[in-house]
Amino acid sequence: MQAEQLRDLVVSALEDMKGVDIRVLEVRGMTAITDFMIIASGTSDRHVKSLARNVLDQARAAGIKPMGMEGEQEGEWVLVDLRDVIVHIMRPQARDFYNLEKLWIVGIPAEEPKLPAAAARRRH
Repeated sequence: MQAEQLRDLVVSALEDMKGVDIRVLEVRGMTAITDFMIIASGTSDRHVKSLARNVLDQARAAGIKPMGMEGEQEGEWVLVDLRDVIVHIMRPQARDFYNLEKLWIVGIPAEEPKLPAAAARRRH
């Protein structure tokens, strides 16, 4: 299966289970480990686990043997490694904290750190 077909299969599996804010990042030329990273959110630990399980099931049904899956026990952030596609499924809080999109998309400006109110007043 081509990387693009696998990418589409993963997106479809996430959409089938109502994955939230699905982003596909093409990282060819930026890293040798994969062609695509897909980032999605789940609304709860259970939802994150269900999304990851559906991605695994759909990949296996298509004859893809996953390299592995990490984080399924906790359900806060599950990583599914399908070689050409790496899938990150996260709770919204973890996704906001780690902000993987910022690491991989060129041109997204870094956010200015939020200072406590007293420090912000001294700055001006």
